[in-house]
Amino acid sequence: MDWRIKETPWDNPRVPLILPSGLHKLNENGEEIRMTVPDSDSGIMLRGVGKCQANIWCWPIGSGEVYGYRMDKNMPAEVRRGVTPTTNADHNIGEWNTFKITFIDDRLTVVLNGITVIENALIPDIPEEGPIALQHHGNKKNGQWTSPPSLVQFRNIYIKEL
Repeated sequence: MDWRIKETPWDNPRVPLILPSGLHKLNENGEEIRMTVPDSDSGIMLRGVGKCQANIWCWPIGSGEVYGYRMDKNMPAEVRRGVTPTTNADHNIGEWNTFKITFIDDRLTVVLNGITVIENALIPDIPEEGPIALQHHGNKKNGQWTSPPSLVQFRNIYIKEL
């Protein structure tokens, strides 16, 4: 699947600095370090499970992250680390990106622009099958975005049963 973030009209002031473990980096007072970045947010929901989504966004951690599993404090450290991208392989805003997502049994691999960002990550309690969905969200109030909009375009969507 190819995708691109068309534009980022909203600056997100609450983006955490994410460590390779999937945890958020803390300052000397034990508070999360946050930054403001231009943001647009979408993703590919896998097997009909809302928390199992390969994210598409502008966060420094990069796209491909499975936020719902990374943020689930009940998940083992191995799972949270496994669904955290090893590198940011996103192209610039407005440029096309290519995802190759492979899901076999309960193992997920995400290749973004030819770079493996998630490799053989364990996804516990995932159904054997289910729908694939493209995420869209974002709100405006008085003509202004109040959260990261899904200003994302998709093309060349191919699905192959393994």
